[in-house]
Amino acid sequence: MTPTSIRPLWKPDHRFLEQSLMKQYMDWLFVKKGLYIRNYNDLWEWSVTDLEDFWESIWQFFDIQSHTLYRQVIIKPDRGMIGTQWFDGARLNYAEHIFRHKTAQRPAILFQSERQTTTRQLSWAELERQVSAVAAFLRQNGIGPGDRVASVLPNIPEAVIAFLATNAVGAVWSSCSPDFGTASIVDRFQQIEPKLLFAVDGYTYNGKPIDKTDAFRELRLALPTLKKVVWFPYLDPESRLERSTLWEDVLWTSANGLEFEPVPFDHPIWVLYSSGTTGKPKAITHSVGGCLLEHLKALALHQDVRPGDRYFWYSTTGWMMWNYSVASLLAGATLVLYDGSAGYPGLDVLWSLAERTQINHFGGGAAYYLSCLKAGIEPAKTHKLTALRTIGSTGSPLPPEGYRWIYESVKKDVWLISLSGGTDVCSGFVGGCPVLPVYEGEIQARLLGCKVEAFNEEGRPVRDQLGEMVILEPMPSMPIYFWNDPGNKRYFSSYFEQYPGVWRHGDFIRITERNGVIIYGRSDATLNRDGVRIGTAEVYSAVETIPEIADSLIIGIEKPGGAYLMPLFVVLREGQTLSGELVTRIKQTLRLQCSPRHVPDAVYAIPEVPYTISGKKVEAPIKKILSGVDPAAAASKDTLRNPSALDFFVNMNLESLGQSV
Repeated sequence: MTPTSIRPLWKPDHRFLEQSLMKQYMDWLFVKKGLYIRNYNDLWEWSVTDLEDFWESIWQFFDIQSHTLYRQVIIKPDRGMIGTQWFDGARLNYAEHIFRHKTAQRPAILFQSERQTTTRQLSWAELERQVSAVAAFLRQNGIGPGDRVASVLPNIPEAVIAFLATNAVGAVWSSCSPDFGTASIVDRFQQIEPKLLFAVDGYTYNGKPIDKTDAFRELRLALPTLKKVVWFPYLDPESRLERSTLWEDVLWTSANGLEFEPVPFDHPIWVLYSSGTTGKPKAITHSVGGCLLEHLKALALHQDVRPGDRYFWYSTTGWMMWNYSVASLLAGATLVLYDGSAGYPGLDVLWSLAERTQINHFGGGAAYYLSCLKAGIEPAKTHKLTALRTIGSTGSPLPPEGYRWIYESVKKDVWLISLSGGTDVCSGFVGGCPVLPVYEGEIQARLLGCKVEAFNEEGRPVRDQLGEMVILEPMPSMPIYFWNDPGNKRYFSSYFEQYPGVWRHGDFIRITERNGVIIYGRSDATLNRDGVRIGTAEVYSAVETIPEIADSLIIGIEKPGGAYLMPLFVVLREGQTLSGELVTRIKQTLRLQCSPRHVPDAVYAIPEVPYTISGKKVEAPIKKILSGVDPAAAASKDTLRNPSALDFFVNMNLESLGQSV
């Protein structure tokens, strides 16, 4: 079990604490509601016990603008969580709340890319003008409430503009990143039958232009419901797609100001997709009102994002963190966008962006920070990061050495926010809290309104023990449904099959004595040696401290006759070989840092670890392949960032599994 430190790496000083929006909210509860709350734990307990009063207080604290009054805060179904209704009767608009913050005092968006190294600014006035024009174009082409608008655009301002316009007219947004394969895009968009598509001629990654024109010709044929394609020539200003409308022509559409279509609270805002590595992607549909409340709560209270801040999270338009970062506009922040590789021309490109644009809130995947650590990057010595107030991490568990690197090599007084949630709620379940300290390797808190517990194998909540992460009460940003899922069958099987009426999220966690949270990896990839469950993140944290190891993957496989095999696969740094001495050192490290049960049965050198497009190690599909499942059924290559990484496992001699150096 991973130990956590006794002394915090960071804690809020008196001024930081008193000025935080979380403290202001607690004071507001005392003044407006007569609630005396001593500390965050008391606040959390109230938020998950009295759901109606808590979520109504979020509505009131953030002054939600509704075009009609709500009749009831929450209406629960007879059983379970599916079908829970929130703020029945309210009609509102997400984009309308974003434009409450328009001002001439600061830009709305800052943008930089591999291709455009100078920073482009988009004012609120220009943002409003362009969103107005695109919204008018959508209306002229028959796009209205409930219609689906699909997008395959890079992480550029035009993607934000297209989303805001879509939302303004009450339509439903759905986005894929242009680095997705055509088959993967078809698998997603065919489910929702979009009427209009925003498309791009290509994108740049690692300095290489990648043309997508032919791919969009294929995509249009595969989506017969499309009535219109809007073409954005990003790589080549002269590129054209037949029977499409140019983005620049759309911006000339006449508009009489920006009009917002009020929709019911539970009206769909967007359709996001599961990774699809092991089957058809689930079309996860969220509500306008649910995301509005959740994003204000998560960004303003739990990350202390406030008007005038500059907010950045490295993402693509195919990951829910893009939607989450756009939500920073709800809090009045300036959104900073970057399009391109985080490692080109070097791993310090994003730190240079942070310095140049004076980013206050910097976010990225845990894998990025660990890459910087292993490469010896020390931003504190090479960049002036005086504006930086928070660093966010998500995508996979950030191990203790990642925490140490941030405080030793980036900024010693920064507030590190490790966040974990998912596409399932387009937010976090556990994450930051500005009134609590940060301890090494430990997520600060369970978020307000998220009744997160760790269940043991008997389905009972436990403390300071490894357990299955569950959520016991509904949240407004839980899916309203999966698109095209009659009877909610896929929705139910995704979360509620194991524990009746309880959301099983699929993570393996420990809630510490401080009420912090440590995540040990996906529970479907959990190792089970001699009846003891082991989180894969524990193994990675130990193995990847060894200088010769660049990356690793561990799998547990049940063999006939009750045998259990646990092979470890390692990616070696350039010039290194998997010698007997190195294997011995790997095993000794795991035995000393973890336990004898963590020691693998065999160690193999591999060219690379397979990753999903959003940066998660592909564990469960590899387990299936090594258990003899047809590789085509076990994993979809189109959903992987590096599909060729599967080849090693597909070609592996299963009879020899367990025999290595």
